[in-house]
Amino acid sequence: MSQLVAVDGIATPILVVAAGERASVRLLEFFASAIRNPHTRRAYARAAGDFLGWCAGAGVPSITAVQPLHVASWIELQTQTLSAPTVKQHLAAIRHLFDWLVVGQIVPHNPAASVRGPSHTVKKGRTPVLDATEARQLLDSIDVTTPIGLRDRALIALMVFSFARVGAALGMRVDDVYVQNKRLWARLREKGGKAHAMPCHHTLEAYLHAYLDGTGIASDPKGPLFRTVARGTGQLSDTPLPQANAYAMVRRRALAAGIDTKIGNHTFRATGITAYLKNGGTLENAAAMANHASTRSTQLYDRRHDDISLDEVERIRV
Repeated sequence: MSQLVAVDGIATPILVVAAGERASVRLLEFFASAIRNPHTRRAYARAAGDFLGWCAGAGVPSITAVQPLHVASWIELQTQTLSAPTVKQHLAAIRHLFDWLVVGQIVPHNPAASVRGPSHTVKKGRTPVLDATEARQLLDSIDVTTPIGLRDRALIALMVFSFARVGAALGMRVDDVYVQNKRLWARLREKGGKAHAMPCHHTLEAYLHAYLDGTGIASDPKGPLFRTVARGTGQLSDTPLPQANAYAMVRRRALAAGIDTKIGNHTFRATGITAYLKNGGTLENAAAMANHASTRSTQLYDRRHDDISLDEVERIRV
């Protein structure tokens, strides 16, 4: 955060320090206890820090003096350089923070409550998607004679065939892969702590068995399923694979496979859902498999109409 002062060894915005010790404690409680998701916490902290730093630069003396005009001015400034979804996220962060401060009787009202964010309507997601041929090309290109190759193929296949978010996949332990009714299952912990179990596609089942047996991690049921590689050994460590490392791996594997699409971790969730729907699956079942609360979320991953659009474009002949 910009415009910071150290309070008990913790960096705190000047505007909060000016409102007293209770305000500083309440702010820390917001990020420590009110927000459990680490990604949300990081994004909200960045937005709150930028806003409070801007207010300090604009001459606002204390967080208790922040008015709707300040929030509206800052949001308008944000729209000049950031996308509408990012600005809306920033506004949500400010609203939630001030709601928390109002409940804690630090400020009398929420100055962000009456401020409207930019309009933004989404009917289709923007996540890059691979078609089934490219997904198979990527999986087949991985050298599985090493523990790293077995790990990478299993991770990518898990996201494709179970529609798992990368965070849920990387949060799995070894015993989250288990046998039930003579079939391998995967236990995922999705957003909001929601537990979700999926039977494994036969291809995923084969890849997971190969990974567990080929690396020896099956003997460590409470250890992380996907792990980093110990430096200089080529063998898996006991450390969970970070999300940034998984992204770097995916980009590296795609480049080696000759895939030009700039894919990311979320690509495989969209790829799996689209492939499922193309092969006659229903939107309702796709939502259940993806652990979506509503089919509206699942529709953002449905990219079947991309093919239709391309076919129609090719009708233009000049």
